[in-house]
Amino acid sequence: MKKRISIIAALALVSIALVAPASQAAANRYITVKAQGTVQVTPDAVRISATATNIAATSKEALAATSKSSASIRAALKSSKIDSKDIATQSISVFPEYRYSNDGGSTLVGYRASQGFTITVRAATTAGDVVDAIVAAAGDSAQINGVSPFVLDSTKSSEAARGVAVKNAKARAISYAKLLGVKLGKINYLVEESAPNSVAPIFTTAKAESDATVVDLGQQDVTVSITVQWALL
Repeated sequence: MKKRISIIAALALVSIALVAPASQAAANRYITVKAQGTVQVTPDAVRISATATNIAATSKEALAATSKSSASIRAALKSSKIDSKDIATQSISVFPEYRYSNDGGSTLVGYRASQGFTITVRAATTAGDVVDAIVAAAGDSAQINGVSPFVLDSTKSSEAARGVAVKNAKARAISYAKLLGVKLGKINYLVEESAPNSVAPIFTTAKAESDATVVDLGQQDVTVSITVQWALL
């Protein structure tokens, strides 16, 4: 899927420092601007959290049943063209399962075994089909714990966000320089205050008319914050 990036005007926090009178060395006169740049990106991948879980009379039987369910999920993922490197076990557990009564008593009903997976779907538009394949393969043993669209490679969007941040910083520095009756000189330094970050999008998992699961990708904000200092002429 072709990634779409749309640049949006970012609000910037600005701090200005003017030190020393004009009679002192130019190196002691400067203006510092803090700014942000943000771009919106359509996610191109989806991360699925799924669990295979079963209850049986013994822990051994529960684990064996869950191993069988997990194998079915792996086979379904392979059929959905999910590479083995994109399937990771996150947890395996076995523990007693109790039924609790209103009077505070408890009865052992068996043992529950679970195996949790994190699955990366690199073709985002197929994520709904992958969810359906997991449930079809493992039946009631399958649990879908979460579905999260994300940007697989944010290099280009981060670069675009940096460009917006620099543009915003420069525009504000020029504006304040004019107001103060001074001119910008060379840049003393530029610092990226934090690593590029992505804000999780708002998305839903829904049923279409065909009863096929649909994962709505939404959009994510990729934001870069910088501080730039210019010498004043």
